[in-house]
Amino acid sequence: MIRTIADCAAALRRGDINAEALLEECLGRIRRLEPHLNSFVFLDEAGARQAARGSDVRLAAGASRSPLEGVPLSIKDSILVADMPATWGSRAFADLVPDRDELPVARLRAAGAVIVGKTNVPELTLEGYTKNDLFGVTRNPWNHALTPGGSSGGAAAGVAAGLVAAALGTDGGGSIRRPACHTGLVGFKPSVGRYPRIDGFPALLTDFETVGTLSHSIEDALILDAVLAGPDARDRRSLCAPAQARSPGPARILYLPRFGPSPIDPDVAEATERMANGLAESGHTILREPLFFSLEDVARIWQVVTRSGVAWLADRDEARIGRQLGAAARTMAEDGRTFSGADYFDALDRVTSLRRLCAERFADIDFVLTPTAAALPWPAEQPFPTEIAGQPAGPRDHAVFTGWVNLAGLPGVSLPVGVSQSGLPIGVQLVAGFGADAALLAFAGEVMARYPRLSPPMSVDP
Repeated sequence: MIRTIADCAAALRRGDINAEALLEECLGRIRRLEPHLNSFVFLDEAGARQAARGSDVRLAAGASRSPLEGVPLSIKDSILVADMPATWGSRAFADLVPDRDELPVARLRAAGAVIVGKTNVPELTLEGYTKNDLFGVTRNPWNHALTPGGSSGGAAAGVAAGLVAAALGTDGGGSIRRPACHTGLVGFKPSVGRYPRIDGFPALLTDFETVGTLSHSIEDALILDAVLAGPDARDRRSLCAPAQARSPGPARILYLPRFGPSPIDPDVAEATERMANGLAESGHTILREPLFFSLEDVARIWQVVTRSGVAWLADRDEARIGRQLGAAARTMAEDGRTFSGADYFDALDRVTSLRRLCAERFADIDFVLTPTAAALPWPAEQPFPTEIAGQPAGPRDHAVFTGWVNLAGLPGVSLPVGVSQSGLPIGVQLVAGFGADAALLAFAGEVMARYPRLSPPMSVDP
């Protein structure tokens, strides 16, 4: 049985189940399904049971801290959790066990959530599938031969299979939204600063990467947002994150079905077009206009910043980190060493220009609608699909729709809207202006009211 956060909260509130029993239900499901998925890299059964017992005491006393009280959640292995390994998917950090929670985790604990364990990632969370030299490959609960995407692939697989109610992940270029798309989930990436972060790994992607959530519904995303959002003076970005409301009435939506010449799976294109038409029939204004920013700028920014970040990390401690990195990360570091300081500042200048363009464009629209991923899930051991819609595809072609959102610092959400002819989930992406996170989630909730929740086939539970 797959339970949402809202399901868990209601059952605990009614007394249909207690937090310890709910945890044991999840652990039993983990024992049955993990051999097929490889979602988790670490389970803290003792710590989770202790947390569940504390929740039961508070629930019995009518002192629940939040709707997350007693709800089992997972944390991506690029986010630090006290007394749990934090490997970042790399042998370079195989022995790291932090002594404190990263701020978003601390907020979840303070809200009464039960942290079950850590989920698998690609090394340094810089690839669009989930495999590393420490823990191997993670598989999609919809089809175990295929990937759940990355880099929050372990998180997505676990939530989709019902191992936990929801997950905390990170999104630096689509790393929450695309895995959510590939597993039939809601994946939310907030505006820069909405979920403050301290006490984490180095920020290789500057402020492009944010913490975000994977869940079964917008209702669950809102429950998590209420706990994770809010300023903290130790992360100055969070002090400047506005809360922009949307005017009542029909929305103005810029529909971008394609990005340049990049191929797109026909089932994905059809599902996104169907949503655009449905929104128009509901009275919203759908604008079909050319892309308003440069794909070449986006590609250049991504290449320079990501590669430079890996080079910086490797070179700061060559013996402990650089020599321990896997082949893909070493190649990124080598590429990063070819860029100059001037190249890096040029990339940052392009980021500034992109953010201005987005601010100007969102002055007279409410949302942008795109597919979330250009491809359906591909073989689990393969870093990216080499062909999409019968056309050759490169490493980022499947991911073309998401990275610009990170560079611009905007909120984006992937919504599960259908299943392909081959039986795989499809997601579409809605993006809002900076700070319009609440308006985005509210509108997404209206949209998803028309769609049934997606669940993997029962064969996932042998």
